[in-house]
Amino acid sequence: MKWGIVFSSTGFPDPDEAVALAQAAEEAGFESLWAPEHVIEAKGEGVTPYRGTTSGSMSRLSHRGGIPDPLIWFSYVASATKRIRFGTGVLILPEHQPVVFAKSAATLDHLSGGRLMLGIGVGELPEEYGAVGMEFTDRGKRMDEYIDACRVLWRDDVASFSGDYVNFDQVECRPWPVRRTIPLIIGGASKAAIRRAARAGDGYFPFVFPGEDPLVQLPKLIGEVRRATQDAGRSPDAMEFTAGGARTVEDARVFADFGISRLTVAIRGRGDEMRAEVRKLGDELVAKTADL
Repeated sequence: MKWGIVFSSTGFPDPDEAVALAQAAEEAGFESLWAPEHVIEAKGEGVTPYRGTTSGSMSRLSHRGGIPDPLIWFSYVASATKRIRFGTGVLILPEHQPVVFAKSAATLDHLSGGRLMLGIGVGELPEEYGAVGMEFTDRGKRMDEYIDACRVLWRDDVASFSGDYVNFDQVECRPWPVRRTIPLIIGGASKAAIRRAARAGDGYFPFVFPGEDPLVQLPKLIGEVRRATQDAGRSPDAMEFTAGGARTVEDARVFADFGISRLTVAIRGRGDEMRAEVRKLGDELVAKTADL
């Protein structure tokens, strides 16, 4: 079992705290740090509820100091670490111009020695799309096309792509990722997310809504993705599953039986308490579940 620390950027948004967390996690044997993306937080009356919390507010996510841009936050802590990997959880891909995004992601992957993973989703907050000047209603179609366009730019020395939303002809977009690709982990729980993961994902990060039982929802969603991946002509065994919700060895065994190979936990302490918590989790979880 691999372990990551979720909400790393929002829990530790300040420079010294960010580096301290990343170095402590690396020393404790954590595989990865995970950071969400929301460019803005809508504050007006009658805004679309954020379904990641029971209150419908994003304030719990951002209360420590906002929601830093995940790629810039990762770039900062990458320079202070050597092994730990970085995953977006999740980045809202259709809010980005895909060629510019492909360049930014490839640059970070190149400079960090191939340590980037991209958890990606379509999001569901129209206010955020409006703020960045992107259309909300066609975000799913653009997501599918953006995935393909990014992979062409990373893979081909001279890349061409012709689609409904993205077009370029015989271009070079360097630096390239270390492995000439970056793992794409599809996040979500909708039928569209399952279809997208089956068609194009290197992995899947299911979203379990507050109030739902992960012991019920996770095996259901993973089973649906595995079946859809098989139907798409791809091997389900090549799909890597990531999930949160475990904080004990016994939990990890249950989640491993579901087919999950990476678990994420949140760190609750600050300062010296954070370091002690990370060390304890490293000893009691990471080391004791390495063979799962």
